[in-house]
Amino acid sequence: MNKANSLNFSGGPGALPDSVLKQTQQAIIALPETGLSVLGMSHRTHWFRALVQEAEDNIRALLGVGREYKIAFMQGGSSLQFALLPMSFAHQSKIAPAYVTSGYWSGKAVAEAARIGSVNEVWNGQEQRFRTLPQLSRLDIPEHTPYLHYISNETVEGLQFRKQTLPVGVPLIADMSSDFLSRPCAIEAHSMVYAHAQKNLGPSGITLTVVHESMLDRIPAGMPAILDMRTHIEHASNYNTPPVFAIYVLTLVTRWMLNDIGGLEQMGAINRRKAATLYAALDRLEDVVELHAQPEFRSDMNVAFTFRDASLTGHFLKHARDRQMSGLEGHRSLGGLRVSLYNAVTQEAVDELAAVLLEFCHVHA
Repeated sequence: MNKANSLNFSGGPGALPDSVLKQTQQAIIALPETGLSVLGMSHRTHWFRALVQEAEDNIRALLGVGREYKIAFMQGGSSLQFALLPMSFAHQSKIAPAYVTSGYWSGKAVAEAARIGSVNEVWNGQEQRFRTLPQLSRLDIPEHTPYLHYISNETVEGLQFRKQTLPVGVPLIADMSSDFLSRPCAIEAHSMVYAHAQKNLGPSGITLTVVHESMLDRIPAGMPAILDMRTHIEHASNYNTPPVFAIYVLTLVTRWMLNDIGGLEQMGAINRRKAATLYAALDRLEDVVELHAQPEFRSDMNVAFTFRDASLTGHFLKHARDRQMSGLEGHRSLGGLRVSLYNAVTQEAVDELAAVLLEFCHVHA
């Protein structure tokens, strides 16, 4: 596999494991099981039905989750879920759903929910420039609130709810798009989690939803079938033509996590080591760079920082590109730089990036 693939630090779509890329390369020409290209495989075949079942089984094994949680592969990204959650679970409630605004993407979730109905924003980190996170269990949430929504990892600002989330007394829903399956997940504390695939799970085109069966009774009658989670659960994620290719790659990634990595405990340990390597280098450069997140809220997945001398940003990006490193530009809303350390990013890649950062700053700062 070429070096550029191994040095992909993009915020999304993110890097994929080399072994998955090799299998995908072969499958685009011909699947070993069928002799046909995966790009031409019908979603009505036995092969695809078995693939979806394996993907679901693998995710259940990784999470350690029982059948009381229903799994569906949906389309539309997390942006669709931002609208579907209030439509599905707060439609008949006299009390507004509660939302935590901890960064760019949770702000998008609040804005979309507000298009559907009232929203109770129980915490907003804007005054702190989105550098900190609240303790969910200490938030003031009215009784009978239909749900509390938060984002477990803010990709733009590099913030992560690092400790396992405690029960909060109302249904807890998490957008885990950028850290799902990157570490053990306290799934039992949640009524629903969801994640689009293009960070840790595969290419874009798929959004994984894991919802407790007790939530499904809240969905109002008359929801358009394509928007009703129950439709996708009942049809085993095959109600309308799904993105076969994206689900295929996602399945390969879950196989890799189970068979090559050994599960979420091991995956979490690998990701903590990668993050520790990069943060150690940046902390050595504290006179030259400024990390966005306060230390106790630093993400293992996304590291956002700026050069104190902003003129160095462009020079470093060129320096990194010359070494075949890609995806280091900061999000447009924040600027600076961002390093994404998703599951498939290797320790060797992080070691090389840390060395390049130290070398660059020694010469230029």
